[in-house]
Amino acid sequence: MAQKIYISATDQNAGKTTTSIALLHLARNAGMRIAFIKPVGPKPVDYSGGQIDKDALTVAQVFALEAQLELMCPVVVTPGMTQRAIRGELPVAALEDAILSAVAQLEAQCDLLVIEGAGHSGVGAVLGLSNARVAALLDAPVLMITGGGIGSVVDAVTLNLALYRECGARVRMLVANKLHISHRETSLEYLRLAFVAADFTVVGGFDYLPTLANPTLKRVSKLLNAQVHGDQIALTRIIHHVDLGAGSTQRMVDQIKANTLLLVTNSRNELIVTLANLYQHRPEYRDRLVGLIITGISGIAPITQLILAESGLPYLRVSKKMSELFLTLHEFVSKLSGEDVEKISLIRTMAPKRFDLQTILKQMTST
Repeated sequence: MAQKIYISATDQNAGKTTTSIALLHLARNAGMRIAFIKPVGPKPVDYSGGQIDKDALTVAQVFALEAQLELMCPVVVTPGMTQRAIRGELPVAALEDAILSAVAQLEAQCDLLVIEGAGHSGVGAVLGLSNARVAALLDAPVLMITGGGIGSVVDAVTLNLALYRECGARVRMLVANKLHISHRETSLEYLRLAFVAADFTVVGGFDYLPTLANPTLKRVSKLLNAQVHGDQIALTRIIHHVDLGAGSTQRMVDQIKANTLLLVTNSRNELIVTLANLYQHRPEYRDRLVGLIITGISGIAPITQLILAESGLPYLRVSKKMSELFLTLHEFVSKLSGEDVEKISLIRTMAPKRFDLQTILKQMTST
């Protein structure tokens, strides 16, 4: 019979899918047959004539599990579904049966089934399928992911534990994720002290890494619904800094950091031309500049447009105001996708350094 791990979190964007991929990678390398399921999928995307949860699709693409996709998200949350559930038009029993059936079929095909929840313990409650309820339904031990702080983490974990206990689900491990390297050991020490009487262990997950946290240029282009012009190989580059091109040309050139996406208005001809020439002729500026986002309704000056096009410097054109655009980009949370080759590679590399699969499996089955 397959071993199950339910991946939960104290909040959204804690690193559930990243952790799922890490554990699946370790399991496959250990010779185990793997499977993945997102029982309740709140982020539907179109795929092959139907809809599937985004995270399920990502895992399927990373591990070539497309043959299992029909089972990997039995409850896809589509627009209007929550209202139907509240009106009593979606019987909880039918949704539970769909989940149980999918899990049973996947268990028959694997040695390790990673079950990924959606957000904090209460997400899905409107359907009668909170994470805590689903974990209990599947009798799956829970690995809970949280952030890298101390006080706020203790508060969040305590709040989430209450619902898991009420539903009868077993939280067996707490993973402190996105830890800052300089505070890693101190944070873990205090979290272990805070939960010394708990019936779960506390371990460290991934450190905070810009490569995992930040978006690629392609993801930004999708967010803004804007085409990337210029060097297309830059689509997969990861953006570490977003800066406003509001200073003098010399100042902007001097202060550009590695992997910067620069926001400029279409009237900054001197700055655009200078950056285009540096990108074309100075290799160090190819490392510094991921690209430009050029704002404004009117077109770019013809000579500026010609120099920009010839340089290959990637750029996007948008009509949003600079302040609105800057806020949009800073509030954007980059979610992992199957196209994020550099991020997936880093997760595979870091997984054995941060997780001991056998220790985790043993803890999941301990009484």
